[in-house]
Amino acid sequence: MKISFLIFIVFSTLSLSSAQSLPSVLDIDRNFLRYGLGYYILPVIRGRGGGIALTPTSINQKCPLDVVQESIEGRNGLPLGFIPANTTKDAIIRESTDLNIMFPSVTICGQPPVWRLDVMNGQWSVSSRGTLGNPGRDTISNWFKIEKYGGNGYKLVYFPTVCNTCRPACGDIGVAKTGRRSLILSNEPLMVMFKRT
Repeated sequence: MKISFLIFIVFSTLSLSSAQSLPSVLDIDRNFLRYGLGYYILPVIRGRGGGIALTPTSINQKCPLDVVQESIEGRNGLPLGFIPANTTKDAIIRESTDLNIMFPSVTICGQPPVWRLDVMNGQWSVSSRGTLGNPGRDTISNWFKIEKYGGNGYKLVYFPTVCNTCRPACGDIGVAKTGRRSLILSNEPLMVMFKRT
């Protein structure tokens, strides 16, 4: 019994210290991104649209909604929140860690919209059909990561590690070239920055 408890403590400490050793994600003011706060996700390169927002999947549908980039550069989109699979006491969001991404200021169909990767019209697209928390096989489509990209930016990726035996289709999150500016799995990631609301 004592040995099992000791092994649990050692692995818990190693997991926590390895998560805390990852680089922290910074906002445009060079402050740490923290869970529990709201941020706009904006493109780094000007002239390529605005922030991230929601739009109906179809004209006749009020919910759920799909995640898109605003077509007008001056629009910030909607505030987003980041909730890591494994929280830390300092509440800092770190690169390459599994995150739920959600729109905390909006309620759709009785719940806050959480990002999820779905196949829509033959394309892997980001929707708001996800569920919050509960990392594992049943929620594999709901986990995203933030990674450093380019000199001053970041990219959003779908490469969940909350399930050791799952083999999901992974890739960078970019913007559809045709039609509305849906967020999709893409070979051309959208380089982003984070602005505190």
